[in-house]
Amino acid sequence: MGFDLITMGRVSVDVYPLQVGVRLEDVETFGKYLGGSSTNVAVAAARHGRKTAVITRTGDDPFGRFIHRALRGYGVDDRFVTPVRELPTPVVFCEIFPPDDFPLYFYRYPKAPDMEIRADELDLDAIRAATIFWATVTGLSDEPSRTATLTGLEAHAGTTVLDLDYRPMLWPSPEEARHWVDKALDHVTVVVGNQEECAVAVGESDPRRAAAALRERGVRLAIVKQGPKGVLAADDDGVVEAPPVAVDVVNGLGAGDAFGGALCHGLLAGWDAGRIIRFANAAGAIVASRIACSEAMPTTAEVEELLSQRTEAP
Repeated sequence: MGFDLITMGRVSVDVYPLQVGVRLEDVETFGKYLGGSSTNVAVAAARHGRKTAVITRTGDDPFGRFIHRALRGYGVDDRFVTPVRELPTPVVFCEIFPPDDFPLYFYRYPKAPDMEIRADELDLDAIRAATIFWATVTGLSDEPSRTATLTGLEAHAGTTVLDLDYRPMLWPSPEEARHWVDKALDHVTVVVGNQEECAVAVGESDPRRAAAALRERGVRLAIVKQGPKGVLAADDDGVVEAPPVAVDVVNGLGAGDAFGGALCHGLLAGWDAGRIIRFANAAGAIVASRIACSEAMPTTAEVEELLSQRTEAP
């Protein structure tokens, strides 16, 4: 039996401060967590009872061993996580200034191992057998990961999700990113991203126009995150919107990955777009109210409890 979800892309060790509102140079204590957007999405979906795996690469070092242990602890299959001997496992630091300032510092030098995923090493049979295959725009930013990402998307005949996940520091220009996103859209059925990422991908930041542009490229479900205005989704049944869920924000990092895992859970359950984005919104809100990312991913029961409280922001 195949996986419900296979994700492919970034992995890291997140070293986050345990003090809020403190600059990195003044932080006294840190927590160490599993990180990386695609990895977090796999963890988030596993929290909803889904059978998940991640395709990524680490360094052959203690942090790489930590990643394997953490994945297994969260119920994510680590068979497709392989080492790159000459590169260190990436480390990511952040600062936490609620409600909306969370600077990130990526240590992915000289190159991140997850950008060394190679097409000829992919288990294409496993990718084809999975119900959902999830890839990211970051995976398109350099070779050999770019060719591997496009190969995985092309091989999968079912639901393929592209997380726009645009990180400007990893690209020479927005135009270069748009070129490769355009190639990927030939093989994608679901796209999720915020307004800025949509502007890079299809030249439109207005949520309705961005969703329409993605739909014109053949995407069946286009999801545009609007920050404090909530989320918009467009599919064959039309356009629906969901307002944000009110929480006291502690750390907004990881909320999008919780959204992604919940999105996959909803797709697997066969929910309509409106129910999917309401559930995913609530999942993201729960993580935003906590410090960590992977460790903070909620269970289905936690999300349903928050939704039952009807705490949607006006």
